[in-house]
Formats: sequence, structure tokens, C-alpha cells
Amino acid sequence: MKKIIFLAAALLVAGATQAQISFGIKGGLDMSNIVKTNDPNFNTSFKAGFNAGVLLDIHLVGPLAFEPEILFSQKGYSAQTTYGQFDQRTNFIDAPLLANFKLAPGFHFVIGPQVSFLMSTTNTYDNGFSTVVQQQYENDSNKFKKSLIDGVAGFSIALSKGVDLDLRYTIDLQQDNQDGTTQTPAYRNQVLQAGLAFKWF
Repeated sequence: MKKIIFLAAALLVAGATQAQISFGIKGGLDMSNIVKTNDPNFNTSFKAGFNAGVLLDIHLVGPLAFEPEILFSQKGYSAQTTYGQFDQRTNFIDAPLLANFKLAPGFHFVIGPQVSFLMSTTNTYDNGFSTVVQQQYENDSNKFKKSLIDGVAGFSIALSKGVDLDLRYTIDLQQDNQDGTTQTPAYRNQVLQAGLAFKWF
């Protein structure tokens, strides 16, 4: 964690010596699911959510820019079990630290690590007769890791000056829960993101 923070600070200082820095806000759709690491037969489906936050676009050299972001992001999944419908909603603060490569005018490729901080977890059970909602928060949950390292890759397409369409795929590089249970296997989040970014130069 300290190495990532140091690297981000070093790149910010390097970027500050360049002339072109832009600030932006962004938001969009999250379509999330999980990758099961010890039970491929645990069938799940995608769950819709949203993301929103702020970003910096720091030109470094040539086609390369550094793009740190802070995002609120909704993740989770749905599963049909023998006990009924199960839905999990997790709220995260995501901090992507992305390299932004300009491949062509108005077309960028982004890749890099992301640190995700779990804020809350809500589990909903519906057996067809009753619904039970169970909430767990960051400071009282020991079943899920409170911080995770992710990988991010995607594209950014300029729709107009200062307005970009972002398309990304994010996956946890660590499993979220410890070893899983008989009801829920060990897993990692995966998220498809689509949204708009508005930048001021």
C-alpha cells in the first residue's frame, strides 16, 4: 500500500512539472458479478449499480498521461439458490491509478492498478414468502476484506472537447472473503463500467 501511495505521489510531482493538467468529474453504470474461486457451480448473474467521482488527467510525456481517480462504486451480484433469491450489494471507494495512452486523436487506452476500500455490504434473501435484509458495515464486518488490489483496463473515446466516454473492465486481484462458506464460495468482484467524464483544462 505504501509503495502504491509513494508511486502515485511521485507521478503527481512529475506531472506537476508539465504544462497540461486537467480536472474532471465522472459517473456511469456498473454491471458487476463475481468470479468464483472455489466453486464454479455457484451460479450468479450481473447486478446493476453506479459509479461517480473525480479525476485528474496529468500529461507526462508524448502520448502518456497519468490519471488518478476517486470513485464511489456499487458492486455485487445475484444468485438463485435452493433457499430462494440472494442479492448482495457492496459499496466501495475505488482509487484507480491509471496510465493513459493516446493511441489516436480522441482515442485512449487506460490500464493500471486500483485500490478498493469496502464501505458496506447488504445481503438480501427472498424465499418467496418473506424477505430478510442483513447489513454489514466496514467497521463491524470481518467476513470480507476491507481493502483490495484490483486491475483495470479499458478505453476512453472523446465525444467532444472535454467530454469522454469511458469503457472499462475491473477485476479484484485478491479474493474478497476468507475461504468461503457452504452457502457462499470464495470469490473476486468483476465489473464492467460505462460512463461519461467531463474535464476542464
